[in-house]
Amino acid sequence: MSLVRYEPWGLMNQLHHEIDRLFDTRVGRPGESDGQLATSDWVPAVDIREESDRYVIHADVPGVNPADIEVNMVDGVLSIKGERKSESREERGGYKRMERVRGSFFRRFSLPDTVNADAISAKVADGVLEIVIPKQEKVQPRRIQVQG
Repeated sequence: MSLVRYEPWGLMNQLHHEIDRLFDTRVGRPGESDGQLATSDWVPAVDIREESDRYVIHADVPGVNPADIEVNMVDGVLSIKGERKSESREERGGYKRMERVRGSFFRRFSLPDTVNADAISAKVADGVLEIVIPKQEKVQPRRIQVQG
């Protein structure tokens, strides 16, 4: 006799997760390529924080090699693309349950015009991708002398 965990809300939670996943990966802005979004096998969770002089994005990418992550900035849109590769020595026969998703991911964010696109930096530490997006320095108003 084997034990089976009873989850009364299991089907409802699964439906909720599938609906969230559907809207998170399929609904985009006009002009976005649906082909790229449909190829995502999973979507990393992100936190976006605004500070006085910069924006900071933290994305959970555990198990992803930093060499397999690509960060691009084109026309005010920041794209994060990468892949979590499966280990070649894994054998499916011995697994009872597999929940860790393998494959490619893709996220896209629209950035305001106030960012300094030339100074964006990214690094990975402890499975978290940190992208720092500095804001442009504010232009100080200049008083113009009126001659007369």
